[in-house]
Amino acid sequence: MKNILSILLVIAVMGVGAMAQAQQPKKVFRIGYLSSSSDPASESTRFEAIRLALRELGYIEGQNIANEYRYTEGKRDRLSEVAAELVRLKVDIIVVAAGDAWVRAAMNASKTIPIVMVGSGLDPVKAGLVESLARPGGNVTGITYVGPELGGKRLELLKDAVPKVARVAVLYSPASPGSVLEVKEVLPVAAHALGLTLQPWEVRDVDGFERVFAALNKQRPDGLYVPVGALTGGNRKRIAGFAIKSRLPSVGSNTAYVDAGGLMSYDADRADSYRRVATYVDKILKGSKPADLPVEQPKKFEFVINLKAAKQIGLTIPPNVLVRADKVIK
Repeated sequence: MKNILSILLVIAVMGVGAMAQAQQPKKVFRIGYLSSSSDPASESTRFEAIRLALRELGYIEGQNIANEYRYTEGKRDRLSEVAAELVRLKVDIIVVAAGDAWVRAAMNASKTIPIVMVGSGLDPVKAGLVESLARPGGNVTGITYVGPELGGKRLELLKDAVPKVARVAVLYSPASPGSVLEVKEVLPVAAHALGLTLQPWEVRDVDGFERVFAALNKQRPDGLYVPVGALTGGNRKRIAGFAIKSRLPSVGSNTAYVDAGGLMSYDADRADSYRRVATYVDKILKGSKPADLPVEQPKKFEFVINLKAAKQIGLTIPPNVLVRADKVIK
């Protein structure tokens, strides 16, 4: 009888312990998202790829993860403020969907919170964001794009789509290292090989667009190239609208430009890269250190054509170009 009572007591204690454990709230991880975009709706669509991939890994918003989104609208003067705000919220990870300056702002805000980058920029090693791609060494890892280096391919596709193009205006911000690299080093080599003449136009702030647009209407180039950059990215709808109104064939540095109404783009498959970000988030939340997670480069690329924009500017895309598109917007 005594043994039976002892056994029952043990079972009761175990049951109480199990109930207490079951009643303990699960850890809710906070993920901060920092973007240079001025269009939260568009950026939210891209972030959805991360959310869906995280859901497949067992992370459900409102149950075991909470998301905090912050957008700087292409304004660098807001970087420190927004990055610091995410740190004050005590997020467990900061996902930076922007260029080097945004990653640097997150690094300056915290030396300990893991940072997963997925955006445009220069070589993260040259930029001093990581020690090496194989061994980042600090609190930053993630996906690094090769955006500027794809400039030659974009010019080639523009030439294929519009064979008569000869003079291409390049709209860029001198404050964007990636844009400057394209304009000064990448595009001239490709333009020479394709027999194109480049006409670089600097835009230093939001107010500068109308001045440049007016000048372009006078000079009438044959095409428009929109490189990567916070200022151009934050005003992509404005640029795409100008190109349509001016009946100017244009090519952008990412699919967001086409989504905003632009004619075409060629870039790393951002959705694929965003899905891969979820793997980094998962590993870090399970204990891995960013310093030990190698930085990856894109494996898939995407050529997108907007037939609606083509129709608006009176352009017929050659069949041999259309068939090469990974995505066609009608």
